[in-house]
Amino acid sequence: MIEAGRQGASSVNGAGVERRPFPLSFSVREAEGLWRVSAGAARAAELADLLVAVANNAVAVVSLATNSCLDEDWHSLRPSLIAAELGVPCRVHPLGSWASGTNGLEEEFLVMDRDLLPRFLDGTWSPYELTLIDVPTDVTAEQLDELALVLGTTGVDEPLLSRLGDSRVWFSGHDDCYVMLETRDPALPSAVLARLLTLLAGSALAEVAEEPFSGVPEPGPWLFGQLLATAPHWIGALGDVTEDLVAIGLAALPAPWRLGVSFPRQADLVATLDVRHGTWRITPAE
Repeated sequence: MIEAGRQGASSVNGAGVERRPFPLSFSVREAEGLWRVSAGAARAAELADLLVAVANNAVAVVSLATNSCLDEDWHSLRPSLIAAELGVPCRVHPLGSWASGTNGLEEEFLVMDRDLLPRFLDGTWSPYELTLIDVPTDVTAEQLDELALVLGTTGVDEPLLSRLGDSRVWFSGHDDCYVMLETRDPALPSAVLARLLTLLAGSALAEVAEEPFSGVPEPGPWLFGQLLATAPHWIGALGDVTEDLVAIGLAALPAPWRLGVSFPRQADLVATLDVRHGTWRITPAE
């Protein structure tokens, strides 16, 4: 069971000028044994356990910005100070001023045990920029410098992990709702899609029950194959919602979803959660 909040990313971060509820979106491509996913809407804290499950023994926070933790000049606190306030032990690796202004890099890296990531992303604060990558526990200072060089010189659409032999997952979040990740693990895209559906359904159920949270079961891994056999790009929107049932319309898109793209007139499939029995099914839209 996943505890989904009434004020999830899909409701807090409105899409477009009219601030409509943020749609579910999911896109995946595979090349050279790597899977690259772009998706929404989910907060980093809501995906932390999935990242930990496929990561090496340590995780490096390589970029972080937030309006939740500010200094006296209204600037984001350094990542190490945020970790200290949260009581999360970590190793700090300074990069220096050369990293300032480089997309996807912070002036310091935090390296922490992977099991501490959910404690660091505990939901009490929200990053509007966050980039993570897993590393070996015994990663050296020289290797972290090399990692920074690779991160700083890889283009947005270029494969990253193919240049990093030891890392298994890279995550980048924007506005704490947009998700981009790259992984060597073929099961992670399926797990992310299942989590997105679960969070959307749980948020809707919490709204109906007028409760801050709702516990929702996740769909099984069969879901990913069923959708991807049809198309690699999807958008989802809530349909009927009652205390006993949540329906989410799913429509295939010709390209990854972008802000401003509306849900098509007709859904292709409907994912339905039977709340009483705790089961999911996918059926063709009528």
